[in-house]
Amino acid sequence: MRSLTLPKALKFLPSHQILPKELSSPFIEYLSPRSTLAPPFPSPLAARLLSVDGITAVFYGPDFITITKAADANWAHVKPEVFSLITEVVNSGEQIVNASEKDASTAGQNGGVPNSLAYDEKDSEVIGMIKELLETRIRPAIQEDGGDVDFCGFENGQVLLTLRGACRTCDSSTVTLRNGIESMLMHYIEEVQGVTQVLDEAEKTSNEEFARFEEQLKERKEIRSKTN
Repeated sequence: MRSLTLPKALKFLPSHQILPKELSSPFIEYLSPRSTLAPPFPSPLAARLLSVDGITAVFYGPDFITITKAADANWAHVKPEVFSLITEVVNSGEQIVNASEKDASTAGQNGGVPNSLAYDEKDSEVIGMIKELLETRIRPAIQEDGGDVDFCGFENGQVLLTLRGACRTCDSSTVTLRNGIESMLMHYIEEVQGVTQVLDEAEKTSNEEFARFEEQLKERKEIRSKTN
């Protein structure tokens, strides 16, 4: 089994099918222990991985697994346990994702979503071109880094996208959008004027909590400065 270490994420390539073939979603993402237990895509492996101290997210691609850690966690301490858990499941033949045919055809909560890049006869010509370029040129490159991309719409010349997996927390995600995705889309499709990153509910909640935390720290510093 091969692995690719990124600053905050670790991508494993087990040479093994990860997602059920009947699954309509191109990926499943687990951001909390609760999401690993609830339908439609419970995963015992994801539950075990998220129980490892310092692990914050588990992302399943078609044939790879990406693990994201907290900023203060050290890969030297985390990687051996993560590697062991994944290897044990792959070698045992245990099913990684438990999903019925009915579940596999529907979207999950924090997990799988319908393939946003799939062809839709209702799409305009421009949206069709955007999806095709994302699917054939951009998605493979992002998956190579342990992530994926969701197309959220096209409004006023802006392509709305959500980055997933390793790309979600990557410090260079803005650079990826601007220099990589945006420049390619604008080069090939003249109607595209730019790319805007759309945060999902989990990211919004995380950012709001961090903002509140920063505000609390600021208030404490002000109180200390007044008392000194």
